[in-house]
Parts: sequence; C-alpha cells; structure tokens
Amino acid sequence: MSVQSTTLDNGMVVLTDDMPHLESASLGVWVKAGARSERKTEHGISHLLEHMAFKGTKTRNALNIAEAIENVGGDLNAATSIEHTGYFARVLKEDVVLAADILSDILQNSLFDEEELTREKQVIVQEIGAARDNPDDQVFDLFQQAAFPSQPIGRTILGTVDSVRAFNPDTIRKYMNRNYVGDHMVMAAAGNVDHDGLVNVAREHFSTLKPNGAPAPQRAEYQGGQERLVSEHEQAHIVIGFEGRAYNADGFYAAQVLASILGGGMSSRLFQEVREKRGLCYSVYSFHWAFADSGVFGVAAATGEEEVADLVPVVLDELKRATEHITEEEVVRVRNQIRAGLLMSLESPSARAGQLARQQILWGRPIPMQETVNRINAITTRRVQEVAEQIFTSGAPTLAGIGPIGNLADVEAISDHIKR
Repeated sequence: MSVQSTTLDNGMVVLTDDMPHLESASLGVWVKAGARSERKTEHGISHLLEHMAFKGTKTRNALNIAEAIENVGGDLNAATSIEHTGYFARVLKEDVVLAADILSDILQNSLFDEEELTREKQVIVQEIGAARDNPDDQVFDLFQQAAFPSQPIGRTILGTVDSVRAFNPDTIRKYMNRNYVGDHMVMAAAGNVDHDGLVNVAREHFSTLKPNGAPAPQRAEYQGGQERLVSEHEQAHIVIGFEGRAYNADGFYAAQVLASILGGGMSSRLFQEVREKRGLCYSVYSFHWAFADSGVFGVAAATGEEEVADLVPVVLDELKRATEHITEEEVVRVRNQIRAGLLMSLESPSARAGQLARQQILWGRPIPMQETVNRINAITTRRVQEVAEQIFTSGAPTLAGIGPIGNLADVEAISDHIKR
C-alpha cells in the first residue's frame, strides 16, 4: 500500500492510496458527525443534510450537479451513520479535480432552498414509512433505543416524521456550521490519484473552512432494557444483545473474533446449532458494533411464532458455552476470514478510500493491513473466552422484538438464563 497523508492548516486531513494500474479513482469527504451529533430538536438532521447537499449550490442547481458528474461517466453518493457522514464520488483518473470541486461545492455552498427542502422532507417521510414497514430494519432501531435509552446514540438515523417536518434552512445551516469543521473532516481517495495534486485541490477548495470548534457528542451510556412491538408479520424478528467494546478499548479485537465464531457464517456455532441442527429459524447471526466510546454485541434471528420460545434458550446456551470453551480451530478460521476480507477489500478503490477515512476518524491515522492482521493473530482462545464471559455475564442484556412475539421471554428471564 502506498498511503500518504497531509494535514492542511485548517485541520482537514487528505489521504490517498495510489493504485496506478487503475483508470479510475474513488474519493470523498467524510465528516466526524452523524446521528449522535444531533441535539434533541435536530433528530434526523444529519441524514436530511446528506440529502440536501445534492439539491443546489450558489453556482449549480440539482440538475447541474447530477449532469456535471454523469457527463464524465462518474457517480455521486452519500451515507449517514451514527457517528459519521460521507460524501463520495467515483470517476476516471482525469476527472478527480472535477469530483473534488463538486464535493467542496456541495459541502460549503449549498443553498438549502425552501422548495427543495419541502420536497426532500417528504421523500424522507416516505423513507421513514418504508423503514417501519420493514421489520428487518425496525428491530435494530428498537434494539439501539433499548440499549441507549434517551440518548442521541440510541435514536434512529432517519429521525421521526414530526422532527423532519420541523426542519428549516436555518436549522440545517446551524447544525452544519457547528459540526462541519476542518479537524472533523477527511478527504480520502484511492485509485489512480496524485497525492500532491489532491492536496493542492483541497487547499484551494476548502481554504475557508473553519478549523475546529465542533462539540464532543454526549457520552454513550449503555443501559440495556427491552423494546417489543407485536405486529401481524409472519416472522418474529428478534435481537438479543449486551454491552460491547469501543474501538479503542481493550477487548475490541477479541469481541470481533467472538462475533465471527458465534455467528459469522455458515460454519459458525449459531448457524450450525440453531438452523442446521434444530431448524428453528432461517436467519441467525451475531454482530459486534463498536462506537467511539461504547459498543454493542448482539444476536439477530428471524423465526416463526411457534419457534420463538425454543429459539431463545438455544441461543443463550450457545453464548454461555462460549464463556467456557473456544477452540484454536475456530480462532484460526476467523483469522483467515478477516485476512481474506481485508485483502479482498483492497481490490476496491471505493472500499479502500472509505476504510482510510474511517481509520483516520477513529484512530487518528491510517492503519496498515498487516498491523490489523497482527492484532487479530495475537488474540488467543483464552482471551476470546474471557471477553465472552465479560460481555455475557456482567451487565444488563438488551432485547428487541417485532412480530408475533407473544412467546418471547422478557429481558429479565434472558438475564437469569445467561447468568445461572
């Protein structure tokens, strides 16, 4: 990897990963601000801003923005998460400067026209409705809310119908002025791209960016609890979880390994025991989501109404078994999976650019692949077992369920089962 990094005078970091054999490049600007950066009256504004950034600037209307990138065969996109927002483009190598110009324009000169805003708010209201109609999505919103109640990190990214409809251009500008500052922004590019050239472009186009001043988000406090929603869906969608580990916390990598051992693929314990041996569900997997100062470890499953009562104890028994026995074979298999995933991601310039930006935001520097592999390889079976015991037996569990969940145990019963 040929990663280069430059920090501009305003605190913005420019990262490049040169892949000279390619004819294209992926680049973007990532901001260390997402749903948890919102005040209570701003619920959903990070996502709305992501939409509005493409709706017109001082020199380009929405059609001009779309045409400018599509006329050269490129594409623009954006995404909002709990802690970050990204705006990115994929273009041919000769159009990198154009893409950087468009990105800087939408991030500094957007007008937030009232008419465009009214239309886009209605689009997001429809998006909220679609999410509510999809229990696969909604159960995770309920899970996050139960794990972190009454906190920004526990609120949905989309916002509510009422909160979205209340936004006006001034609200968006205030949020953006507060959070879109130099030391919270990273421009990253991968592909056939010249580092010095991109640094010059960034200096020129982001020279007026305020250097700092974004407030730290409210500290996350995992509490646990439950959210249940009985509905007429055919399947019961269930997520059972516990407090996980933050990105920089001791035990983060062991928790990642544990998630893969328990439910990271068809050879995982949960898949084999719950689906293959017992036929209790079609879908079951585990996950570990890390945040800057907290995390959640969870198991998600979808099953029929009659199978709910049997599924949960089997899942909990598998979690308990992980606190007692982890095999070397399992750890080696996960190491190989992680290594393969890292190597495969290096083949995609979009994945490489996004990875660089996230690493800079989370750890303050790009992390070489071998360093990550070395950290994973240093994880022992005993360490995974220790982290499993810490996660599953200390602290309150979190439960979320949607659908025909009359037979679903409550969170107290889950806590008793896992600890006895």
